[in-house]
Amino acid sequence: MTTETRATETRTIETPTTTTRALVAPGTRRARTTFRRPASWRVVGKHVLLIVFGIAMIYPLLWMVASSFKPDEIIFRDPSLIPSKLDFGNYIDGWNALSRPFGHFIVNSLMVVLGSVIGNLIACSLAAYAFARLEFRTKNLWFAIMLVTIMLPIHVIIVPQYVLFAQLGWINTFLPLIVPKFLATDAFFIFLMVQFFRGIPKELDEAARIDGAGHIRIYWQIMLPLAVPALATTAIFTFIWTWNDFFSQLIFLTNPDNHTVTVALRSFVDNTGESSWGELFAMSTVTLIPIFVVFLFGQKYLVRGIATTGIK
Repeated sequence: MTTETRATETRTIETPTTTTRALVAPGTRRARTTFRRPASWRVVGKHVLLIVFGIAMIYPLLWMVASSFKPDEIIFRDPSLIPSKLDFGNYIDGWNALSRPFGHFIVNSLMVVLGSVIGNLIACSLAAYAFARLEFRTKNLWFAIMLVTIMLPIHVIIVPQYVLFAQLGWINTFLPLIVPKFLATDAFFIFLMVQFFRGIPKELDEAARIDGAGHIRIYWQIMLPLAVPALATTAIFTFIWTWNDFFSQLIFLTNPDNHTVTVALRSFVDNTGESSWGELFAMSTVTLIPIFVVFLFGQKYLVRGIATTGIK
């Protein structure tokens, strides 16, 4: 076989390869054919179980909302979630059923919640900065004592608090519910912010000290802007817990004019006679609206704060 014949065969064999490469644009990858495995029955069953469990968990809430549009005589006889007709009479009657319009009690709750949120943000962040950044004697001892207070139930300290506030003349005012928040009494939020502050590099503090900044300036201009997720988590949890608080507000607020929404809802339940269940469910639905609004708008900050704090 001559050299020309071999060269011709070589060109003949290489030609398809060259043609195939020309069809693929340079710098791109060839598409790969992927085959998805069909969803197994185990995965489908897991999702069905989660959906059923979720419906079972949310059913009481949906039933309460549906019952707020029903007359009292058929609320407990009709368990359906779809009322036969939308009757807003329970909302109108419930709003004006007590000594004051129900909006008055919503304003009272907002005042308590606003004071509690501001107090926790200021006091807990300052205490957390001290534990995370300052060095002082018996620091670990005080931090351990602070953690122990998390395990104390409210029923243990409510009697000494009542005696103290009674001597100060604060009963039937919002002061017993707001002033302790400015004294960093919620150890959970202190611990939450301490964990977040410890994850911030200390090189930022050192650079600020070189520029002549003190602890107040470092706390205000460096730590707080970086701790927005932790602050948002503290604000959301404080709002929800204070808004839903019943026990302490029932103890310190005995005057009906100072009642919050949780204590006012109790007035719809009569232990000696008939209870206004329709009006109770209607006003309960109204009191849930602020919680849903706060949670929906602050959900991303809540998730980010919990996630970053847990990682650090």
